Amino acid sequence: MRRRSLLAAGAAALTIPRPLRAEGAPVDVLLVLAVDVSRSVDDDEARLQREGYRAAVSDPVVVEAIRGGMIGAIGLAYVEWAGAEYQRLVLPWMRISGAAEARAWSEKLAEAPRASLSWTSISAGLDFSRGVLAEAPYEATRRVIDVSGDGVNNSGGPVELARDRLVAEGVTINGLPIVNDRPTFGRMPPIPLDEYYRDNVVGGAGAFVIVAEDFQSFGNAVKRKLIREIAALDGPTIG
Repeated sequence: MRRRSLLAAGAAALTIPRPLRAEGAPVDVLLVLAVDVSRSVDDDEARLQREGYRAAVSDPVVVEAIRGGMIGAIGLAYVEWAGAEYQRLVLPWMRISGAAEARAWSEKLAEAPRASLSWTSISAGLDFSRGVLAEAPYEATRRVIDVSGDGVNNSGGPVELARDRLVAEGVTINGLPIVNDRPTFGRMPPIPLDEYYRDNVVGGAGAFVIVAEDFQSFGNAVKRKLIREIAALDGPTIG
């Protein structure tokens, strides 16, 4: 059985931030898209990654999944991360309940400047996304962080501790590892990347991994992943 440790209850109570009062209308799920922009992701790959998210969020099938929820809306934020020193909220929270809002979100992402730098700190990306969730202006019964990347954690604190803090707070972390032919400066990860994500990154109720075989197939993988996250479809629980 894969190890999925949680922080002790007493320690978790000390680390859980006090919930903020939501100012906007409720949503079915708060979803942070946390995207790797480390130096192993070159300009062409970064463009494909952005285009994949833009196309997926505005896809009619994804919009239909959004509208099919009990409330019919999601809260969406887009984060980019690299080494322990670099995390950025590219697109703040936006409530999406239909095609027009999905297209508007997609256009905003197209206009946002891109960066590619530093090492790969999945742990710092998770910690930053935790803060983004804490500041969400919407109420939701589910909170999800969607992590995509093409390498293992090689900067900052242990990714398992960052994962466990979030899981203890009821957050689900799903993974989209990109199985690239040139990851982490040409060095292959110590174990298959999908296995690494399952063992060390994802966690929480219904957590899952969907593999993108390369950056070209990234868009299709994102679409499948978003539909599953938005619709809260049953899947293997990481235990």
